[in-house]
Amino acid sequence: MKKAALHNLGCKVNAYETEAMQQMLEQNGYEIVDFTEIADVYIINTCTVTNIADRKSRQMLHRAKKMNQDAIVVATGCYAQASKEQIELDDCVDIIVGNNKKKDIVAILEEYKNSFNLSHVIDINHTNEYEELELASSLEHTRAIIKVQDGCNQFCSYCIIPFARGRVRSRKSESVISEIARLADKGFKEVVLTGIHLSSYGVDLENETLLSLIVAVSKIEGIKRIRLGSLEPRIVTEEFTKTIAGINKMCPHFHLSLQSGCNETLKRMNRRYSAEEYYEKCCLLRKYFHHPAITTDVIVGFPGETEEEFLKTKEFISKAGFYEIHVFKYSKRQGTKAAEMENQVSEQIKNKRSQELLDITAKQSEEYVNSQIGKELEVLVEEKVNIDKMQYYVGHSKEYIKTLISSEKDIKNQVIQCIGKNLIENNLIVAKMKE
Repeated sequence: MKKAALHNLGCKVNAYETEAMQQMLEQNGYEIVDFTEIADVYIINTCTVTNIADRKSRQMLHRAKKMNQDAIVVATGCYAQASKEQIELDDCVDIIVGNNKKKDIVAILEEYKNSFNLSHVIDINHTNEYEELELASSLEHTRAIIKVQDGCNQFCSYCIIPFARGRVRSRKSESVISEIARLADKGFKEVVLTGIHLSSYGVDLENETLLSLIVAVSKIEGIKRIRLGSLEPRIVTEEFTKTIAGINKMCPHFHLSLQSGCNETLKRMNRRYSAEEYYEKCCLLRKYFHHPAITTDVIVGFPGETEEEFLKTKEFISKAGFYEIHVFKYSKRQGTKAAEMENQVSEQIKNKRSQELLDITAKQSEEYVNSQIGKELEVLVEEKVNIDKMQYYVGHSKEYIKTLISSEKDIKNQVIQCIGKNLIENNLIVAKMKE
């Protein structure tokens, strides 16, 4: 039996695709082993969102070849799509599989044995086809990530992803519903709807939107919770927010991309909203959801970002009050407009600004988690853990707060109502089950 090892880099969409490829290989007779073990085939699902992601992708490809010189090493994903010519010169890589070709991974491996065909990369920017992948199960036992959309039409000036993922392509709702229903039958309680630009779901379909998809998913028996991937601020309208707030299964946890709290910077980024409009969306979420967890992304050191502009971002973050902020130092990506902009910011300044925001988000995160002490929490229990010689069951609340529960019964994969009692290190809440 052939052994295959897979390694994922990057976003939730990549994670979904890696799981789907793994299941296709299993169904076709491959034994799946850990990436640290000797295998006949190594598949690295790469990422290209930053220069660091590119470097990590190359490192993992080289590590695979070092583990077994005779193994077939496959580069797939966004770095493979965007940097095909560069990878073709790398002796460590045997096969390049671009985006929209992962569904053919088994056939590609068989073909390679006969023809040693290296490259399977389509012109991703000129396809309207949604790549149909699906999960029969999930590596997680309680929560399933479901890819519903691919591609992006936004062309933010710093972002290489539209060139690596192509234009918006949405998965038909009946396919999404069918997959989630099967997973629900297997005991999964929560689904996370995700995509490269989730807010664009349905723009290429008739009479389908992200809102209509959420409503349809909410009707699936067995699914207790619905969580959303990253959203663009513009989708948060009165109708959208009011409708999803009326769905009891909806988790009050929203990742709303910001990138900058300064209008001048947002304009150079080609983000299509102002800081004021973004703040209105936060207020709208808080109008319909009680104390929702709002998380975001912020880029520091974007070309031309002055101290004054950065200060505006800091002030905005303090005003908005996020649960978590993912801070990224601007990464120059060749082929994007921002790469050619003047007044590139030094790494030293990026590091300084990044640390300032990390300090703010650490404080805001602790404040948000502390606000849940004494409150009722609904926790989906995932596994048993040992912390400080104590045994707990651990899971996440609807707000995605990691919560510890002490129980003599096995409560894995159950939705438990409890009360937050106290906070311990790493923003973990210890909770007590309601009587």
